[in-house]
Amino acid sequence: MFDYGLFRFEDKQDLFVKAIRFWNPDKTKFWQDVGVDLVIDRREGYCLYDMSGRRLIDLHLNGGTYNFGHRHPEIVETLKGALDYFDMGNHWFPSVARAALSEALVKSAPGMKYAIFGAGGAEAVEIALKSARYATKRRKIVSIIKGYHGHSGLSVATGDERFTKIFLADRPDEFVQVPFNDIAAMERVLAGRDVAALIMETIPATYGFPMPNEGYLNACKALCEKHGTMYIADEVQTGLMRTGEMWGFQTYGVEPDIFVTAKGLGGGIYPISAAVVNEKCGGWLNEDGAAHISTSGGAELGCIVAYKVMEMLQRPELVSNVHSVTRFFAEGMAEMMQRHSDIFVGVRQKGVVLGLEFDHPEGAVSVSRALYEHGVWAIFSSLDKRVLQFKPGVLLSADMCQEILDRFDAAMPRARELLRQLPKAA
Repeated sequence: MFDYGLFRFEDKQDLFVKAIRFWNPDKTKFWQDVGVDLVIDRREGYCLYDMSGRRLIDLHLNGGTYNFGHRHPEIVETLKGALDYFDMGNHWFPSVARAALSEALVKSAPGMKYAIFGAGGAEAVEIALKSARYATKRRKIVSIIKGYHGHSGLSVATGDERFTKIFLADRPDEFVQVPFNDIAAMERVLAGRDVAALIMETIPATYGFPMPNEGYLNACKALCEKHGTMYIADEVQTGLMRTGEMWGFQTYGVEPDIFVTAKGLGGGIYPISAAVVNEKCGGWLNEDGAAHISTSGGAELGCIVAYKVMEMLQRPELVSNVHSVTRFFAEGMAEMMQRHSDIFVGVRQKGVVLGLEFDHPEGAVSVSRALYEHGVWAIFSSLDKRVLQFKPGVLLSADMCQEILDRFDAAMPRARELLRQLPKAA
């Protein structure tokens, strides 16, 4: 019996039955079919514990949500302390917590003027797209083929057809996609001077973290300026020091008109997101500040947690640790690729953002399972299953970094076995 006080389950199978019946049958069955029977129970630091008590090192981090690990004590204490005085607040009125966090976000990047809050990344993307349309008085949105920006009405229309067609959300006239790293294609689509915004993850996560070619992001921004288009940097997975700078676009020397942050902004404790905009894109806040309303967006408890997150990320010892972890895995994965070159064929890395390439179209699915069986949880890229998303946390210790590498090495024979069971690639 698993007794959680408010509810209980006879065993893990009882949980699976109820998840299929009442929650999400396809997702539950999918993980069972690929051999991952994980039900997250206790979690602490960079470790997850299954209902059965089995320990896993978390390298998925839920897209960077757990940048500091799970239930980081300082963030937990910040929320507990805030609960003595604050609650969600009221979105209609000025707020000390929202004002403080807004200032911190605006000052974190040159050229920004206002921070506008949501509860999750998709909502922040909606705000960004609407703000760009306001600024340009245009409707068309350009994104990257295999890009991903969330699942709400406007945000899902920027993404892959896997997520749009099922809900009849594909809008070919207003939403256009071009290949990543193809500056000629970008110029052709922006040259019509009818595009409100280009939205792009600095490094596209769900596509397997392909790295932008040298000068590509700067060239995209220059084209946006030339043709009157707003440049939106989606920093949901690449922001918050994961590339070695506070925001990924700063690593590449780009100044967007808008950037979007979420996931890790709430420290894994309280959901919050933001679209941070320049003066032109935020002009509607002077005209009609209630044009976008979000009851839960910028909840005061979330703002307090996010303010603490921003403060922690700027500590010199944390910045130094990010650089140390970056070097460790750059060197370690180069060695692993030499040792396992028959299956492990490439590393994409910027800071603690890594995509590991394997030599089969479904290769990362098998590697994910092999790692799971060896005590590490890292997820494959939904839109390129050759690539394993490998996302170390910013506070990883040297000992845990070494343990991860040792477990990775130990998992490779099992990965080979699983890969041999897959159909041959065409």
